[in-house]
Amino acid sequence: MAKINIRPLDDRVIVQPIDAEETTAGGIVLPDSAREKPQRGTVVAVGPGKLMDSGQRGDLSVAVGDEVIYGKYGGSDIELNGNDVKILHESDILAKVL
Repeated sequence: MAKINIRPLDDRVIVQPIDAEETTAGGIVLPDSAREKPQRGTVVAVGPGKLMDSGQRGDLSVAVGDEVIYGKYGGSDIELNGNDVKILHESDILAKVL
């Protein structure tokens, strides 16, 4: 993905979804309507962290370049520089892929 010209706010994270599988294990090609909605992606931008009651910013658990798993219907889908990306709260991210 090209350079991002957008900065998420607070504890939000921008994730570029990894494309869903186009074929099954048996070699059957799946049409777009039958593909699973992707739930994995790569973090391309992170916000500064959630503002706590003390006035400090909380640290995020993810960083740019991390591969993550997120909820199927979480976040907002937008188009950025011709690419589809998701804007998620950090709490919508379920796990980091190691």
